[in-house]
Order: sequence, then C-alpha cells, then structure tokens
Amino acid sequence: MARLVMKFGGVSVADGRRLRNVGELVRGFSSGNEIVVVTSALQGVTDDLLECARSSAKYGRVSDVEDFIKRLAERHEQAITDAISDNVIREEIRSDIRRKIDMLEKAYVGICYLGELTPRSIDYISSFGEQLSAPILSGVFRDMGIESKYYTGGDVGIITNSDYGNAKPLEKSYTLIGKRLLPIKGIPVVTGFIAKDENGITTTLGRGGSDFTASIIGAAIDADEIWFWKETSGVLTADPKIDPSAKTIPTISYIEAMELSFFGAKVLHPRAIEPAIRKGIPVRVKCTFDPESPGTRIVQEEELKDGVIKAVSLSTNVALLNVSGAEMIGTPGVAARVFSALANSGVNIIMISQGSSEANISMVVEEKDLDRAEEALRRELPREIVKDITHNKDVCVVAVVGSGMAGTPGVAGRLFSAMGRAGINVRMISQGSSEHNISFVVASKDGKRAVQEIHREFKLNGEHA
Repeated sequence: MARLVMKFGGVSVADGRRLRNVGELVRGFSSGNEIVVVTSALQGVTDDLLECARSSAKYGRVSDVEDFIKRLAERHEQAITDAISDNVIREEIRSDIRRKIDMLEKAYVGICYLGELTPRSIDYISSFGEQLSAPILSGVFRDMGIESKYYTGGDVGIITNSDYGNAKPLEKSYTLIGKRLLPIKGIPVVTGFIAKDENGITTTLGRGGSDFTASIIGAAIDADEIWFWKETSGVLTADPKIDPSAKTIPTISYIEAMELSFFGAKVLHPRAIEPAIRKGIPVRVKCTFDPESPGTRIVQEEELKDGVIKAVSLSTNVALLNVSGAEMIGTPGVAARVFSALANSGVNIIMISQGSSEANISMVVEEKDLDRAEEALRRELPREIVKDITHNKDVCVVAVVGSGMAGTPGVAGRLFSAMGRAGINVRMISQGSSEHNISFVVASKDGKRAVQEIHREFKLNGEHA
C-alpha cells in the first residue's frame, strides 16, 4: 500500500466533466492505496474573482457584482450537473455552493461601499475559487460510492503567518495536519492555496500555492509520493513550444527541478517542493490525459547516467541592470549596499555577475521591478563612487541545468562554442559553485534559437551523437 497526495489544477479541473474525469482517474489508483486529493479552483475562476474585486473597489457598482455572481453561480451549477449524477448529493452540494456564493456576494457589496481593497480582503475573495470546487470534487467521489469529505487548508491545520497574499506555514502545521487527516478515511479533498493565520483569518499561499499545499500535506502525513497532475507529460528537456523535439525526463533531482523552475520552466514553482525535500519524499509530475505514463519522478539522489545536461529553459520578461564606476574598485561594502537597497525595496535578483576588476556589478531582475530597482539604487549609492546605473530590457535568460555538469570538464566550452557557431552574443554569464546550472543572458531575439541550439548540441531530444 502506498500513501499518495495528488494535486489537480488548471485544465484538469476546468469544468464538471473534467472533475468527473479526475474522480475516475483517482478511483483507478485507489485500490490498495491511501489517497489525499488537493484541488485548485475551476480554471480561470480565481482571476475572475480578483477582477470583480478590483472593479468593485474602483467603481462601486453593485449591479456589476450581481451580474458576476449570477454567472459564477451558473458555472458551478453546471459543473455540479455534469459531474454528479445522484440527485441527493447534487442538492446537498448545490445548497453548500449557494451558501458560499451568498457570503462572497456580501463581501463584494462591502467592497463596493467602502471603495477599498485590502490584502486581507483579497485573500478572502480569492479563496472562494477552491472553496467552490472542492465540495463538487468531493461529491464526485461520493457519487462513485467512495467515502469523502472536503476541507479547506485551514481546516486540516495549515496555519500561517499573516503575510496576506504570500503567507508562510508555521512549523506546528505539520503536526496539526497529521492529527486531523490521519488515519485517512476514504478520499479527503483539500483546497489548495488556502490556509489561515493564528487568529483564524483566511490567508493564501501565493504563487504555486496549490502545489505548495500538496507538498505540505505530503510532508505532514509522511506520504510515499506526491503527485502533481499537469497538462504536460512531466518535466521536459525544453519548452515544446520552443523545441517540438523536447522529451520527458524520467528522473530528475530536487535541485535540478528547482533550478529549472526558477529559470522559467512552468511545471513547478520552486518552493512547491520544499516540504517534500525536508522529508525526502519523491515528487512525481504526471499527465492528466495520459495517466498510465510514469511522468517525471523528482528525487533527492542525483541521476548522472543520462548525460551531463538534463534540460534547458528560457526566462523572459526580465531586464539587465548594471552598476558601474571606477571608484568601486577596492571600495568595501559597495555590493552589500547594492543588494541591501534592492532587498529593502522588495526586488528579487535572478542573476548576479561581478567582474574581477570590481568596477561593474550586473544583475538580472524581473522587468516589472526595474523602475523600483533603479530608484532604490540611485537613492542608496553615492554618486562619487557609482558613476552609472543603466539597464537593458531587450534581454532574456537561458539556463542549462544538469547535475552531471559537476566535475565534468568542457561543458561550458561546448555550450558557448555552440552559441558562437550560431552567431549568438552572450552578454552575461553566471554559474554557481554547485555546477548544477549555467545561466547566461542573450538578446530577446536570440533566446528561442539559443534554446534550440543547446537542445541539439547536447542531444536532449534523445538522439545519439
């Protein structure tokens, strides 16, 4: 018997028919296994909820709220009809959904009258997507004759700080979850993304929050594996939209998966697997539309047999930021002031490079943070030391990932020789001491071609040299 946590989101839970498909899929794995299911909202619902909240705060039109609530109710009513055949279960779920939607409507009307939207209110509003989908999915299992109850993340014991929109789970959550979910009865359905703080106020876990929920639960109940069901066949050697010859990677290490996620691969958010890492629990990425395929297994041990490089990813919507000045040479503390200024302004640094002359520090930041980053640096850095702060938005980051690069001579030479042959200019290079990743900056127009050239050079499509 295996204890599994399975998370579904996106297209997998787009509507009632897809929810029914999830039920059938999970039932196929339920014989002899203990399963906890984590679900996202119906596809697109969370974005719609937030858009209505922003509109309510800005314009205060109660009639718009009423129209939106009607559409939302109709969509979930249809999902119930398509997913559940038993009339008694249908009516029970409908009643629950109507009650929740009434609560949501009252919140919107309050926002209309107040004309403001606080981070706490945003978390409360955005939590309703999962609160509406989880009862339906739980009802699907009951319709199939399987015992099931649904819970919010807060119900099962995910207690966080009060950093609304990006809350962090407290250590006691892991103990509480074990007490509330074990022993597992039937197939529990838990809302992804949602938690609560120590005062019982709804919080959300931020980007990748539903995957994060599944990983937290898996770690808390000592799951044998955590399965993330996606639209892709697993973690791929490249984005198939960039290189159609991309292949599924059978096995990848935690650190490789996190590097890929950080540098643009959208299969997993980097922090989504942190709780799994602390317990050494394997994570598997599987395809909802090909459930028999093994997908990609993400494990602690590094697999070196499949070549030095596992995958290549591309990050767009970034900007290159340069800080330079001859007086920086030999002046202690300049780098510390640069990084402190950016940290205090909430700017995340994606890449860093500094020449041995110390006359220049180059960084890659998200393009949306660029103006804030430049303002922070101009405030903090003395003009007599730093002469120029410049930027370039017309760039992207290519990241090559593979634990096999560690200790293998010539990888960087081969990589940049391929770029030279392709006529692609490399503007900045960064490599960590672990040697699991080489990332570099090229012009935006060269990004996709760079990925294709690397994919071909290192035979990532499975071809033999």
